[in-house]
Amino acid sequence: MTEQREASKNAVMTRIGQAVMLLHGGDREEARNRLVGLWSEIGEDGDALHRCTLAHYMADAQDDPGDELAWDLRALTAADSVSGERAAQHADALAVRVFYPSLHLNLAADYVKLQRPDAARTHLDRARAASGALAQDGADDGYGGGIRAEIARMELRLREM
Repeated sequence: MTEQREASKNAVMTRIGQAVMLLHGGDREEARNRLVGLWSEIGEDGDALHRCTLAHYMADAQDDPGDELAWDLRALTAADSVSGERAAQHADALAVRVFYPSLHLNLAADYVKLQRPDAARTHLDRARAASGALAQDGADDGYGGGIRAEIARMELRLREM
């Protein structure tokens, strides 16, 4: 039973990854369609890592800044559902924890697009605070360094607002 559950979880992540490849390849509409279908399958109470990951990429597939914000907030809500006592028991707790800097950074960018600099600064501060969970030694294939560089760029952008 555990093997079936793991295979099912991996299949969902694979399907999310396929939609993301479409998104990065420029087929935003097809990526959105696939992600919406997956969101319907996963449901509001589905696996938190799946919901977080899917909502994060669904936000990137949006054309309207308000819709992008709504999906990024869903991603944060999903990540928050794996907190406290549940986090210690959740197999994906570490993956969700290292996702927080990116989630808050995306929210900061959303609020910049919506001309809400105070909300953007709040999430930038949260991204910076959460960045301590990122690897410092390069063992993360550059993910941590990339997020830290984006935080620095967002700081500069907010100074101009």
